[in-house]
Amino acid sequence: MRIGFLTDPEIARLDWARKHGFGSIQWNRFETSFAAPAQKDWQPAAERFANEARTRDLRISAIGALYKNPLDPPQSEFARAVFVRAIEVAAHIGIKTVAGFPGAVIELEPHPQGANPVYKPFENFLPQLLAFWEPIARMAADRGVRLAFEHCPMAPYHLPIMGFNMLARPAMWERVFNATKCDNIGLEWDPSHLISQFIDPVTNIHKFGSRIFHVHAKDAFINRQLLEVYGICHPGVAEHRFPGFGQGNWAEIIHALLRAGYDSDLNIEGWHDPVFRDHNAPVRDADSQKRVEQPSEEAGLLVAKRTLEQFIPRA
Repeated sequence: MRIGFLTDPEIARLDWARKHGFGSIQWNRFETSFAAPAQKDWQPAAERFANEARTRDLRISAIGALYKNPLDPPQSEFARAVFVRAIEVAAHIGIKTVAGFPGAVIELEPHPQGANPVYKPFENFLPQLLAFWEPIARMAADRGVRLAFEHCPMAPYHLPIMGFNMLARPAMWERVFNATKCDNIGLEWDPSHLISQFIDPVTNIHKFGSRIFHVHAKDAFINRQLLEVYGICHPGVAEHRFPGFGQGNWAEIIHALLRAGYDSDLNIEGWHDPVFRDHNAPVRDADSQKRVEQPSEEAGLLVAKRTLEQFIPRA
């Protein structure tokens, strides 16, 4: 198990990863990269990037193919092409896992009391989800590649309501895994999305560990004071953070992953921490409202790395 982070496929990021002692990366934003479906002669560029990672002793743990809604009809053709190409690339350069969102079928039905329409439950559309993904999964299995679906709700307040991810809730994972015969369909697991739903990540690993193919290392913090005053659907109640700044018990999480036979890496996902970030407005101190110096995204990655590596067995 190595510690890495999500990144675009850029040599400069490989250099930074090597300089600071990271051991892996997730190749992100595949759909706009040099190996995307629009690129005909992708093999040489993919081989060069894989070799650049290898010479720096960096493992490419997964390809993050597409994080949109493949089950939305206007997106489906492009999504299928992206995942098929990502699987071809993964098999060509020796990457075990291709990841992304599974998507959702979003339809409305009349409210039984005549009020505004309501969303039909995602459970109704399990056949459509399997019809889209199982042929792709079988093609991936023939090439020795796994599909790992991230369970981010993609909805307000980090909750699985009004989002476009049918696998935002573990109950739906269970339905999919019980219904499919494709053993290479699994999870790109992220404890922050569980903590935001008041689900214990360790208990979750004990139940679904065999289906965890890739891990996004991201933490979350539940602000109980805000929760008790304003409820769960209030900005700031569930806050995503770098590992070490949230409420995830990373010693127990990593122990449970190892016990479950997890065979990949921990790739830190940035971009969400309210303090360690390079985007949006500067952070202000909550009490004084004075401008405070803002640590960088890279500083957060290094703190997260130090947090995680104390629990990783050394080779």
